[in-house]
Amino acid sequence: MTPSPSGTVVIGLTGASGAPIALSVLRALKHAEVPVHLVVSEGGLAVLREECGLGLDDLRPLATAVLGEKEFTARVASGSTSTRGMAIVPCSSNTLAKIAHGMADSLITRAAHVHLKEHRPLILVPRETPLSVFTLRNMTTLSEAGATILMAAPPYYLKATQVQELVDYLAGKVLDHLGVAHSLYRGWKTEEDRS
Repeated sequence: MTPSPSGTVVIGLTGASGAPIALSVLRALKHAEVPVHLVVSEGGLAVLREECGLGLDDLRPLATAVLGEKEFTARVASGSTSTRGMAIVPCSSNTLAKIAHGMADSLITRAAHVHLKEHRPLILVPRETPLSVFTLRNMTTLSEAGATILMAAPPYYLKATQVQELVDYLAGKVLDHLGVAHSLYRGWKTEEDRS
């Protein structure tokens, strides 16, 4: 099944640093009036509290549906449900490894496998450094399977003066790969473009 350009976006939020990026993605999707099915892992919720001072109730207004990790009967766990794509932002190394090795023990990993098998966009946003050889191999496996590995590594040509500018850039890159229009960042400009 091909991606639906006007369909639901699935967002997975796992226990890696980078919860502000997920928040920026969710706000932009809400602004664009894109339906969102949000799945937050226990680790993701802990990081959300630590980095943003927010809980699950704070995210509910930003999503069409908020689902639990063990809700395996949710529509997004089935390939017969059309979606625009899925992003796991941030994506922990643990979640990355599980997806790479075919484990589907949560709604996040199950939905990720659905997106891979249905050849729909799957964007994984890891934020870890340095990377172990195991994580690098898992990234290669997932890239070969059709996933997009979008490292949480902002560019410096933005000359950002606030962290939020870097966060919004990364959120914008996620939206780019989901085909959602946004105004979160302006791309690279050459001297010719600036004049």
